[in-house]
Amino acid sequence: MATSLRLGPLLRYVDESSATVWVEASRPCTAEVRCAGGARGTARTFQIAGHHYAIVPVAGLAPGTAEAYEVLLDGTPVWPLPDSSFPPSVIRTSDPEVVRVTFGSCRWAAPPVGERDRVGLGPDALDTLAAGLAADPDAERPDVLLLLGDQVYADETSATIRDRIAARRGLAHPPNGQVADYEEYTWLYRESWLDPEVRWLLSTVPSCMIFDDHDIIDDWNTSASWLADMRATSWWRERLLSGLMSYWVHQHLGNLSPAQLAEDPLYAAVRRTPDGTDVLRAYAAQADADPSSVRWSYRRDFGRVRVVMLDTRAARVLDEGGRSMLDPAEAEWLRQQALGARDTCDHLLIGTSLPWLLPHLVHDAEAWSAALCRGERGERWARYGERLRRLADLEHWAAFPESFQALAELVAEAGTGPGAPASVCLLSGDVHHAYIAEPEWPGGGPDARVLQLTCSPVHNSVPLAIRLGFRLGWSGPGRALGRRIARHGRGVLPGLDWRRTGGPWFGNQLMTLTLRGRSASLRVLRARPDGTGSAHLTTVEQAHLTDP
Repeated sequence: MATSLRLGPLLRYVDESSATVWVEASRPCTAEVRCAGGARGTARTFQIAGHHYAIVPVAGLAPGTAEAYEVLLDGTPVWPLPDSSFPPSVIRTSDPEVVRVTFGSCRWAAPPVGERDRVGLGPDALDTLAAGLAADPDAERPDVLLLLGDQVYADETSATIRDRIAARRGLAHPPNGQVADYEEYTWLYRESWLDPEVRWLLSTVPSCMIFDDHDIIDDWNTSASWLADMRATSWWRERLLSGLMSYWVHQHLGNLSPAQLAEDPLYAAVRRTPDGTDVLRAYAAQADADPSSVRWSYRRDFGRVRVVMLDTRAARVLDEGGRSMLDPAEAEWLRQQALGARDTCDHLLIGTSLPWLLPHLVHDAEAWSAALCRGERGERWARYGERLRRLADLEHWAAFPESFQALAELVAEAGTGPGAPASVCLLSGDVHHAYIAEPEWPGGGPDARVLQLTCSPVHNSVPLAIRLGFRLGWSGPGRALGRRIARHGRGVLPGLDWRRTGGPWFGNQLMTLTLRGRSASLRVLRARPDGTGSAHLTTVEQAHLTDP
């Protein structure tokens, strides 16, 4: 029986002369990528839980070129698909003069069971982007897709996934219709990445990814008491380990450069054994026992544009006496990457799935809840604060006040001085609307323009209640209410202010940053039905952010 391509290819890392391509095959084999210009690469598959994967490094590419490529398994061509209606997949090596970054988060591949707003779900922004690029191969395309979390939903599964779960183990026992183990996680990735438009898009546009909560479970690592409750269940440990294992295989490996892959001890250990399942499971268990021992965050440089992608879920310190969004080692790593952008980068982009700057009412409610949980108003209020924190998802940067302030100070330091970048942009998702917010420091801010750019969802439900809530959160009355709430908590007020300078925008959408020298511009693109059964991306906002 011939070896078949089960999933992929995904074009992941690309620089001026090299690339990586990720695939899943039906059995052990040698995966090969051949480019039209002669560049090529091969890799032997590795095995995890009965599945066979390869990430193929491709060397010898010419700078500033676009080469069509094919994928072969044991010498047999498997990509492009023989009946494909899409243009050839290409590897475009980076052009350091212009960098286009498209980003967003929160994508349902299919509506979950019980979703009440299916009629208003609307077209998928990634599908729509893919269709537009396929129809016009000469159109401007992203140099990289930054997917900022919730690539899959382990806790909100579609009817198709639930049917498979029911046939495999039934739905009567926890976690019921949610995914339980590694095998079921693979179903989520297949459902998401075998979508024809998305499959072609990810084969031809490089991508960087980071997890958020739904990749594991809603409100992942909200608090120490939340984690204790989860660890007391019969199913949590398998869910977490499987989630981390599948994330490493499907998302994290592709974030690494060929040089980093060659030096990665876990990747080497997995490949040394016929079956790397136990090795990877031990690594995931270590990450659970000591989150500071594993770094999921990473950095990518595109010419003079630096992208720092932050893990704001697994790296948390949850003790109420010293809560922090990042553990000390992670915080120091971020500091080194941010300050290292001075004198070397024109733009610093910090990808953090959770927004740093939120609507004022939401920020103050989170800070209030954090103060209550610390015991500022006594034990009874602390219990109430914890219930509220879980019920209302109050676990963004504002719920870690010291981390919020530390990030503000780091951003100001990185953006100040003669070697400062022209812009420092925090790219986020999660909150199911899009907006631009700009901080204002007392006494004057940094030399760089600092912006919070939030874009969510790519494809998800945004009920009316959420829209009304966020509009209130950004309003003057909402701000006044938030200040009163914050004073009750006796917490420390933020050391800076901010204002919304764009949005809020609702719907399935993407943002694109175009960075040319020290110039930066932004487009907000929403997927809208075109009346013919298809959809297109429309520009709802276009803004010039920095001058050359």
